[in-house]
Amino acid sequence: METSNQIVINGKTRLCGVIGNPVEHTLSPDIHNTLANACGINLAYAPFFVEKGGLEAAIKGAFALNVLGINVTVPYKQDVIAHLEDIDPLAKAVESVNTLVRTGNGYKGYNTDMSGLYRAMLDDDVVLENEQVILLGAGGVGRAVAYLCAAKGAAHVWLLNRSADKAEQIAKEVNAKCGRECVTAMGLDGWKELSGQKYLAIQATSVGLHPDSDRAIVEDRAFYQMLHTGYDLIYKPAETKFMKLCKAAGANAYNGLKMLVFQGVEAFELWNNVTVSKEQAMRIYEMLSQKTAV
Repeated sequence: METSNQIVINGKTRLCGVIGNPVEHTLSPDIHNTLANACGINLAYAPFFVEKGGLEAAIKGAFALNVLGINVTVPYKQDVIAHLEDIDPLAKAVESVNTLVRTGNGYKGYNTDMSGLYRAMLDDDVVLENEQVILLGAGGVGRAVAYLCAAKGAAHVWLLNRSADKAEQIAKEVNAKCGRECVTAMGLDGWKELSGQKYLAIQATSVGLHPDSDRAIVEDRAFYQMLHTGYDLIYKPAETKFMKLCKAAGANAYNGLKMLVFQGVEAFELWNNVTVSKEQAMRIYEMLSQKTAV
């Protein structure tokens, strides 16, 4: 697979990019510029820093400049919804947009984060259907993951968060949207009330993210004895403390790098109306594995 430094820019090159604050850390250019070369598509992808208060102007400016597609990262995944021409049902349900696709009059918003996570889980043989899930974190990502688990048929989701009130609000929202009482909000120590079976734990907080790599949202080793699998949405470091504690307790452990790859692949497919092969996606994964190894 060719690398991003082999891009040739000319008058027919289409532009895509990611907007956020900050964006300096993004790996998305590696994904999309490599895919463009591999697929023979004349496309260039770049990061765009958007100052606070500049989101509306950024979206209007991108459309005026004929930008083909945009990824959206923190802190704009919810705020961007107000500036869209249309929104996909999944993005609307999780109230979060990370991919904009150009239409005739503006951009349509999609959430490929959650479809990418689901695809990554399936690739790792992690099944949500009929699963008992402990979900750590009730931020924007936690809300989206709670909905994904419920929509894909998880038997129950135990949503743990430092602020139980915030978790309770999300639980009510997701239960209402899915039409069943399948999400229960608890404080961060709520896992101590659970017993009798092994759980899938999904780590959806920023605790443990590089360079603050020596922490986990739950440090008690007894928690990890309850798990058969831990799925950390962080991808740097490649092995978080959460993952180390999972493995030490005999559980399987995965990071969020495949989620990153597959969300990017799905965005690329939406923009270019192509299908990226599994082989191409895994080459991207191996490339990013080397870049994120710390």
